Amino acid sequence: MSTGIAATTGAEFFGTVSVAMVTPFTKDGDLDLAAGVALAGHLVDKGLDALIIGGTTGESPTVTSEEKLNLLTAIRAELGSGVKLVAGSGTYSTAESVELSRAAEAAGADGLLVVTPYYSRPSQEGLYRHFTTVADAVDTPICLYDIPSRSVVPIEADTMRRLAAHPNISAVKDAKGDLATGMELMEETGLAWYSGDDPLNVPWLAVGATGLISVIGHAAPSQLRALRDAVDAGDITGARTISNRLRPLMRAQARLGGATFSKAALRLQGIEVGAPRLPIIEPTPEEFDRLEEDLRSAGV
Repeated sequence: MSTGIAATTGAEFFGTVSVAMVTPFTKDGDLDLAAGVALAGHLVDKGLDALIIGGTTGESPTVTSEEKLNLLTAIRAELGSGVKLVAGSGTYSTAESVELSRAAEAAGADGLLVVTPYYSRPSQEGLYRHFTTVADAVDTPICLYDIPSRSVVPIEADTMRRLAAHPNISAVKDAKGDLATGMELMEETGLAWYSGDDPLNVPWLAVGATGLISVIGHAAPSQLRALRDAVDAGDITGARTISNRLRPLMRAQARLGGATFSKAALRLQGIEVGAPRLPIIEPTPEEFDRLEEDLRSAGV
Protein backbone atom coordinates (compact mmCIF):
# COMPACT_ATOMS: atom_id res chain seq x y z
CA MET A 1 0.00 0.00 0.00
CA SER A 2 1.26 3.48 -0.87
CA THR A 3 2.35 5.70 1.99
CA GLY A 4 2.61 8.69 -0.32
CA ILE A 5 6.36 9.12 0.24
CA ALA A 6 7.18 9.86 -3.41
CA ALA A 7 7.02 13.49 -4.51
CA THR A 8 4.09 14.59 -6.67
CA THR A 9 5.16 18.12 -7.62
CA GLY A 10 4.61 18.59 -11.35
CA ALA A 11 2.79 15.30 -11.85
CA GLU A 12 -0.32 17.09 -13.06
CA PHE A 13 1.63 18.23 -16.13
CA PHE A 14 4.43 15.70 -16.60
CA GLY A 15 3.14 12.54 -14.90
CA THR A 16 5.27 10.26 -12.73
CA VAL A 17 6.52 7.38 -14.89
CA SER A 18 7.07 8.04 -18.58
CA VAL A 19 9.22 7.19 -21.56
CA ALA A 20 10.76 9.40 -24.19
CA MET A 21 8.78 7.53 -26.83
CA VAL A 22 10.31 6.42 -30.11
CA THR A 23 8.83 7.72 -33.34
CA PRO A 24 7.60 4.75 -35.43
CA PHE A 25 8.37 4.63 -39.15
CA THR A 26 7.12 2.46 -42.00
CA LYS A 27 9.44 0.29 -44.08
CA ASP A 28 9.77 3.24 -46.45
CA GLY A 29 10.85 5.53 -43.62
CA ASP A 30 7.63 7.53 -43.37
CA LEU A 31 5.88 8.37 -40.11
CA ASP A 32 3.69 5.45 -39.02
CA LEU A 33 0.82 7.02 -37.09
CA ALA A 34 -1.02 3.74 -36.54
CA ALA A 35 2.06 2.16 -34.98
CA GLY A 36 2.60 5.25 -32.85
CA VAL A 37 -0.91 5.20 -31.48
CA ALA A 38 -0.67 1.46 -30.81
CA LEU A 39 2.65 1.83 -29.02
CA ALA A 40 1.34 4.68 -26.88
CA GLY A 41 -1.68 2.59 -25.89
CA HIS A 42 0.54 -0.38 -25.02
CA LEU A 43 2.81 1.72 -22.80
CA VAL A 44 -0.09 3.32 -20.97
CA ASP A 45 -1.78 -0.05 -20.48
CA LYS A 46 1.45 -1.27 -18.86
CA GLY A 47 1.45 1.49 -16.25
CA LEU A 48 2.91 4.66 -17.72
CA ASP A 49 0.99 7.87 -17.03
CA ALA A 50 2.95 10.17 -19.36
CA LEU A 51 4.68 10.05 -22.73
CA ILE A 52 7.28 12.36 -24.24
CA ILE A 53 6.43 12.82 -27.92
CA GLY A 54 9.06 14.05 -30.37
CA GLY A 55 11.94 14.09 -27.90
CA THR A 56 15.50 13.13 -28.68
CA THR A 57 14.90 9.38 -28.25
CA GLY A 58 12.05 10.05 -30.68
CA GLU A 59 14.77 11.11 -33.16
CA SER A 60 13.74 14.75 -33.01
CA PRO A 61 16.62 16.05 -35.18
CA THR A 62 15.40 13.95 -38.13
CA VAL A 63 11.63 14.18 -37.54
CA THR A 64 9.88 17.22 -38.98
CA SER A 65 7.76 19.53 -36.88
CA GLU A 66 4.71 18.45 -38.87
CA GLU A 67 5.41 14.79 -38.10
CA LYS A 68 5.86 15.51 -34.39
CA LEU A 69 2.59 17.41 -34.22
CA ASN A 70 0.71 14.79 -36.24
CA LEU A 71 1.88 12.07 -33.85
CA LEU A 72 0.93 14.11 -30.80
CA THR A 73 -2.50 14.87 -32.24
CA ALA A 74 -3.18 11.24 -33.18
CA ILE A 75 -2.22 9.92 -29.74
CA ARG A 76 -4.32 12.53 -27.99
CA ALA A 77 -7.32 11.70 -30.17
CA GLU A 78 -6.99 7.98 -29.37
CA LEU A 79 -6.05 8.07 -25.68
CA GLY A 80 -7.84 11.23 -24.58
CA SER A 81 -6.94 12.93 -21.33
CA GLY A 82 -6.02 9.73 -19.49
CA VAL A 83 -2.32 10.21 -20.20
CA LYS A 84 -0.09 13.27 -19.93
CA LEU A 85 1.45 14.11 -23.29
CA VAL A 86 4.64 16.14 -23.18
CA ALA A 87 5.96 17.52 -26.45
CA GLY A 88 9.67 17.63 -27.10
CA SER A 89 9.77 21.17 -28.45
CA GLY A 90 13.37 22.22 -27.85
CA THR A 91 15.89 22.61 -30.67
CA TYR A 92 19.20 24.42 -31.11
CA SER A 93 17.25 27.37 -32.56
CA THR A 94 15.34 29.62 -30.18
CA ALA A 95 12.97 30.83 -32.89
CA GLU A 96 12.24 27.28 -34.03
CA SER A 97 11.72 26.18 -30.43
CA VAL A 98 9.20 28.97 -29.92
CA GLU A 99 7.31 28.04 -33.07
CA LEU A 100 7.20 24.33 -32.22
CA SER A 101 6.25 25.02 -28.59
CA ARG A 102 3.32 27.19 -29.66
CA ALA A 103 2.15 24.57 -32.14
CA ALA A 104 2.41 21.78 -29.56
CA GLU A 105 0.45 23.87 -27.09
CA ALA A 106 -2.28 24.38 -29.69
CA ALA A 107 -2.28 20.61 -30.34
CA GLY A 108 -3.08 19.93 -26.69
CA ALA A 109 0.26 19.10 -25.05
CA ASP A 110 0.09 18.99 -21.25
CA GLY A 111 3.72 20.02 -20.95
CA LEU A 112 6.76 20.90 -23.03
CA LEU A 113 10.23 19.37 -22.76
CA VAL A 114 12.85 21.90 -23.86
CA VAL A 115 16.39 20.58 -24.22
CA THR A 116 19.55 22.64 -23.81
CA PRO A 117 20.53 23.92 -27.27
CA TYR A 118 23.11 21.53 -28.64
CA TYR A 119 26.20 22.03 -30.79
CA SER A 120 26.31 25.84 -30.51
CA ARG A 121 27.54 25.80 -26.88
CA PRO A 122 25.78 28.96 -25.66
CA SER A 123 26.85 30.84 -22.55
CA GLN A 124 24.81 30.61 -19.35
CA GLU A 125 23.23 33.97 -20.19
CA GLY A 126 22.42 32.60 -23.64
CA LEU A 127 20.76 29.57 -22.03
CA TYR A 128 18.77 31.81 -19.71
CA ARG A 129 17.52 33.94 -22.60
CA HIS A 130 16.76 30.89 -24.75
CA PHE A 131 14.64 29.16 -22.13
CA THR A 132 12.84 32.30 -20.97
CA THR A 133 12.07 33.34 -24.56
CA VAL A 134 10.36 29.98 -25.11
CA ALA A 135 8.60 30.20 -21.74
CA ASP A 136 7.37 33.73 -22.51
CA ALA A 137 5.80 32.49 -25.75
CA VAL A 138 3.48 29.87 -24.21
CA ASP A 139 1.24 29.20 -21.24
CA THR A 140 2.03 25.46 -21.08
CA PRO A 141 4.42 24.37 -18.29
CA ILE A 142 7.99 23.70 -19.37
CA CYS A 143 10.38 20.99 -18.24
CA LEU A 144 14.04 21.91 -18.80
CA TYR A 145 16.18 19.07 -20.15
CA ASP A 146 19.70 19.23 -18.75
CA ILE A 147 21.95 16.74 -20.59
CA PRO A 148 25.52 18.02 -20.88
CA SER A 149 26.77 14.68 -22.25
CA ARG A 150 24.92 15.63 -25.46
CA SER A 151 24.72 19.42 -25.32
CA VAL A 152 28.21 19.90 -23.79
CA VAL A 153 26.97 22.93 -21.85
CA PRO A 154 25.22 22.19 -18.53
CA ILE A 155 22.52 24.34 -17.00
CA GLU A 156 24.52 25.59 -14.04
CA ALA A 157 22.93 25.86 -10.60
CA ASP A 158 22.73 29.66 -10.57
CA THR A 159 21.13 29.64 -14.01
CA MET A 160 18.62 27.05 -12.81
CA ARG A 161 17.75 29.30 -9.86
CA ARG A 162 17.11 32.22 -12.21
CA LEU A 163 15.01 30.08 -14.56
CA ALA A 164 12.92 28.73 -11.68
CA ALA A 165 11.57 32.24 -11.10
CA HIS A 166 9.71 32.08 -14.43
CA PRO A 167 6.08 31.05 -13.85
CA ASN A 168 6.03 28.69 -16.86
CA ILE A 169 9.23 26.81 -15.98
CA SER A 170 8.08 24.03 -13.68
CA ALA A 171 10.39 21.02 -13.89
CA VAL A 172 13.77 19.57 -14.80
CA LYS A 173 14.66 16.36 -16.59
CA ASP A 174 18.07 15.66 -15.10
CA ALA A 175 20.56 13.66 -17.16
CA LYS A 176 23.54 15.26 -15.44
CA GLY A 177 23.50 13.06 -12.35
CA ASP A 178 24.57 15.56 -9.68
CA LEU A 179 22.29 14.38 -6.87
CA ALA A 180 23.74 16.70 -4.23
CA THR A 181 23.10 19.85 -6.27
CA GLY A 182 19.77 18.49 -7.43
CA MET A 183 18.57 18.02 -3.85
CA GLU A 184 19.61 21.55 -3.02
CA LEU A 185 17.84 22.99 -6.06
CA MET A 186 14.65 21.01 -5.43
CA GLU A 187 14.41 22.53 -1.98
CA GLU A 188 15.39 26.05 -3.01
CA THR A 189 13.37 26.38 -6.21
CA GLY A 190 10.34 24.11 -5.85
CA LEU A 191 10.98 22.73 -9.33
CA ALA A 192 9.74 19.21 -10.00
CA TRP A 193 12.63 16.85 -10.71
CA TYR A 194 12.64 13.89 -13.11
CA SER A 195 15.33 11.26 -13.50
CA GLY A 196 16.59 11.33 -17.07
CA ASP A 197 19.14 8.56 -16.58
CA ASP A 198 17.79 5.07 -15.86
CA PRO A 199 20.69 3.86 -13.69
CA LEU A 200 19.91 6.71 -11.27
CA ASN A 201 16.13 6.22 -11.07
CA VAL A 202 16.13 4.90 -7.51
CA PRO A 203 18.57 7.48 -6.11
CA TRP A 204 16.67 10.36 -7.69
CA LEU A 205 13.31 9.14 -6.39
CA ALA A 206 14.81 8.57 -2.95
CA VAL A 207 16.03 12.17 -2.70
CA GLY A 208 12.80 13.79 -3.86
CA ALA A 209 12.33 13.46 -7.61
CA THR A 210 8.74 13.21 -8.77
CA GLY A 211 9.30 10.60 -11.44
CA LEU A 212 11.16 9.10 -14.34
CA ILE A 213 11.57 9.93 -18.01
CA SER A 214 12.99 6.64 -19.16
CA VAL A 215 14.43 4.95 -22.23
CA ILE A 216 14.45 1.36 -20.98
CA GLY A 217 10.79 1.84 -20.08
CA HIS A 218 9.94 0.94 -23.66
CA ALA A 219 10.88 -2.64 -22.81
CA ALA A 220 9.95 -2.63 -19.11
CA PRO A 221 7.08 -0.20 -18.48
CA SER A 222 5.33 -2.23 -15.78
CA GLN A 223 8.61 -2.81 -13.95
CA LEU A 224 9.30 0.92 -13.79
CA ARG A 225 5.81 1.56 -12.47
CA ALA A 226 6.46 -1.06 -9.80
CA LEU A 227 9.79 0.61 -9.00
CA ARG A 228 8.23 3.99 -8.32
CA ASP A 229 5.36 2.39 -6.40
CA ALA A 230 7.94 0.67 -4.20
CA VAL A 231 9.64 3.97 -3.42
CA ASP A 232 6.25 5.54 -2.73
CA ALA A 233 5.57 2.76 -0.24
CA GLY A 234 8.90 3.31 1.48
CA ASP A 235 10.34 0.05 0.13
CA ILE A 236 13.73 1.21 -1.13
CA THR A 237 15.06 -2.34 -0.97
CA GLY A 238 12.30 -3.52 -3.29
CA ALA A 239 12.91 -0.63 -5.68
CA ARG A 240 16.63 -1.42 -5.71
CA THR A 241 15.91 -5.06 -6.49
CA ILE A 242 13.76 -4.07 -9.49
CA SER A 243 16.41 -1.66 -10.74
CA ASN A 244 19.18 -4.23 -10.42
CA ARG A 245 17.08 -6.75 -12.35
CA LEU A 246 16.86 -4.23 -15.18
CA ARG A 247 20.60 -3.55 -15.33
CA PRO A 248 21.05 -5.61 -18.54
CA LEU A 249 18.67 -3.20 -20.28
CA MET A 250 20.60 -0.19 -19.00
CA ARG A 251 23.85 -1.65 -20.29
CA ALA A 252 22.25 -2.42 -23.65
CA GLN A 253 20.87 1.10 -23.95
CA ALA A 254 24.29 2.57 -23.22
CA ARG A 255 25.85 0.23 -25.77
CA LEU A 256 23.38 0.77 -28.62
CA GLY A 257 21.96 4.25 -28.03
CA GLY A 258 18.43 5.17 -27.03
CA ALA A 259 16.51 4.97 -30.31
CA THR A 260 18.38 1.91 -31.59
CA PHE A 261 17.95 0.04 -28.30
CA SER A 262 14.28 0.93 -27.88
CA LYS A 263 13.17 0.05 -31.40
CA ALA A 264 15.09 -3.21 -31.42
CA ALA A 265 13.84 -4.20 -27.95
CA LEU A 266 10.25 -3.52 -28.99
CA ARG A 267 10.72 -5.66 -32.11
CA LEU A 268 12.01 -8.51 -29.94
CA GLN A 269 8.83 -8.15 -27.86
CA GLY A 270 6.67 -8.37 -30.98
CA ILE A 271 5.98 -4.65 -31.38
CA GLU A 272 7.15 -3.32 -34.76
CA VAL A 273 8.00 0.38 -34.93
CA GLY A 274 10.38 0.36 -37.88
CA ALA A 275 14.05 1.21 -38.13
CA PRO A 276 15.67 4.48 -37.06
CA ARG A 277 16.35 7.17 -39.61
CA LEU A 278 19.90 7.89 -40.65
CA PRO A 279 22.34 8.71 -39.22
CA ILE A 280 21.01 6.32 -36.52
CA ILE A 281 21.06 2.69 -37.64
CA GLU A 282 19.69 -0.68 -36.56
CA PRO A 283 21.76 -3.20 -34.59
CA THR A 284 23.77 -5.80 -36.43
CA PRO A 285 22.52 -9.42 -36.23
CA GLU A 286 25.11 -10.08 -33.55
CA GLU A 287 23.93 -7.04 -31.58
CA PHE A 288 20.31 -8.23 -31.88
CA ASP A 289 21.31 -11.59 -30.45
CA ARG A 290 23.09 -9.97 -27.54
CA LEU A 291 20.12 -7.67 -26.92
CA GLU A 292 17.79 -10.67 -26.85
CA GLU A 293 19.98 -12.20 -24.16
CA ASP A 294 19.78 -8.94 -22.21
CA LEU A 295 15.99 -8.88 -22.40
CA ARG A 296 15.81 -12.47 -21.20
CA SER A 297 18.19 -11.73 -18.33
CA ALA A 298 16.03 -8.77 -17.31
CA GLY A 299 12.88 -10.88 -17.39
CA VAL A 300 11.21 -8.90 -20.13
